[in-house]
Amino acid sequence: MSNIQTKMCFIFLLTAFFAEGQVAKLSSPDTGFLKVKHTADFEVTGDGTSAAWNKANWFGLPRRGGAGVNYQTQVKILYSATGLYCLYKCEDKKITATLQEDFADLFREDVVELFIWSDEKIPIYFEYEVSPLNYELPILVPNIKGNAFGWRPWHYEGARRTRHATNIIKKGDTIEGWTAEFFIPFALLKPMINKSPVKGTRWRANFYRIDYDKQQATWQWQLVRKTNFHDYNRFGTIVFE
Repeated sequence: MSNIQTKMCFIFLLTAFFAEGQVAKLSSPDTGFLKVKHTADFEVTGDGTSAAWNKANWFGLPRRGGAGVNYQTQVKILYSATGLYCLYKCEDKKITATLQEDFADLFREDVVELFIWSDEKIPIYFEYEVSPLNYELPILVPNIKGNAFGWRPWHYEGARRTRHATNIIKKGDTIEGWTAEFFIPFALLKPMINKSPVKGTRWRANFYRIDYDKQQATWQWQLVRKTNFHDYNRFGTIVFE
């Protein structure tokens, strides 16, 4: 083989190597990128029994903080023409949940959370929380140099209203975990988004869980640097297919 042929072969292999790396980057949640498949709209039941969820793969949330429990936490995500669907499956032996109203400080008890930062040009993102008792906290968060305070939705009704349900998993009288399933309509995210995502659209996002079996333990898809979940520059990226 001549020197020219050797160089051409090396360039071809190098190009193929980096191309494969890009594919893997978009396929693996561990890299900070997550593909989101499209679906028709479906009913939210709280236990993830809809056949639509067969299109999505589970990905795990690593436990990043706290001690005493090492539960598994898994998530699935889909999107339709009208909104975003999310399903959490949380291993748990003790449900710590007493709050019984929406818009309460749900993060002080067991909870799952999703943060969506759709426009990186502005420090404003959407935060959604749901507790094992199926109470929710949807807020828009302006984060100005670390000062993050949420604003509650206005005219929160009709096509702007979320749908959510939960299910506590038991074997006899023994608690084994809980699931949370919710739908966030794109209409609720306006004017943070001007149009619904299409194939190729990318948003920054992060997925979380908090548990209080012994002391506070946290699970995070992408590790944040601060003591709370509002380190939005460390969010991962979801890619709509």
